Amino acid sequence: MNLSGAVLIAMPGMGDERFDHSVVLICAHSDDGSMGLIVNKPMDDLHFSALLEQLEIPERPEGRDIRVHLGGPVERGRGFVLHSTDYDSQGATMLIEGGLCMTATLDILQAFARGEGPSRAILALGYSGWGPGQLEDEIARNEWLMLPQAQADLIFAEDAGAKWSSHLRAIGVDPVSLSATAGRA
Repeated sequence: MNLSGAVLIAMPGMGDERFDHSVVLICAHSDDGSMGLIVNKPMDDLHFSALLEQLEIPERPEGRDIRVHLGGPVERGRGFVLHSTDYDSQGATMLIEGGLCMTATLDILQAFARGEGPSRAILALGYSGWGPGQLEDEIARNEWLMLPQAQADLIFAEDAGAKWSSHLRAIGVDPVSLSATAGRA
């Protein structure tokens, strides 16, 4: 099973507070493990302009602002830009199943500072990672529900607080009907 491009939706009561009500886009999945980005946890205390200043990237008046998110608990000082397919960083952009891309080089941040770059984007600090078989085990334990392929309109929606319930509705689940306990018949 290849989960690249799938979206994980955290079940209530999954047991890991770091992922409470999280929506995670799986960017890469193989026998060696999985890597994804949380797309619904904006970092309200960190603004893009402050990050540019910290990285000594000059911002032009026409520069674009993008929202900074917590991508996951691993390497929180490392940045990843999840974006639409209308930007390519000369071999450094990774295509993700479902028509999304990820770039983790400074040139994309420089493009935003100039008022350029992809039309849709989320900057994530850190990522979510799983070792071999770990994610599959978590799915089998009903810790995650899954949307088999990402939908850009849901991923890039402005209202980050509504992404969890929107993704649940996309798979036909009413968020009110979910229980924090799971069982097996």
